[in-house]
Amino acid sequence: MKPSTRYTTLAAAILASTLIVACGEREDATVGERLDGATNEAQQAGNQMREDARQAGQDIQAAGNEAADTIARDAADATITAKVNAALASDTQLSALAIDVDTSNGQVELKGTAPTAAAKDRATTLASAVEGVVKVDNRLTVDSTS
Repeated sequence: MKPSTRYTTLAAAILASTLIVACGEREDATVGERLDGATNEAQQAGNQMREDARQAGQDIQAAGNEAADTIARDAADATITAKVNAALASDTQLSALAIDVDTSNGQVELKGTAPTAAAKDRATTLASAVEGVVKVDNRLTVDSTS
């Protein structure tokens, strides 16, 4: 036997022995089948992680969009409140200090007192004229001491 053939035979025997020892007790599945199964499980886990990450990304994007919408709406409401307060303050019949203005989704609520019924109606007219106001809820009371 040539030395190279002898080394090849020896290497094959060592490899076969190693595989037998590595396998331990033989189960129904071969090493290759178990490896294939583990590979498939890893691929499925990777696919699930990818899907979870995609869903998380969509959820984050939706939450970001919702937050941006809320901030924009709140900013618009604050602008409307400031403009209504300015309109009331500039009117000689009304006192801006006696009227509380709250705005939510473009709906303005007026609370406080007005010196007369005409002034109360005027407050509704002034608030309604502000850009962005969709409704005015005038809860002003007429001050009976005037």
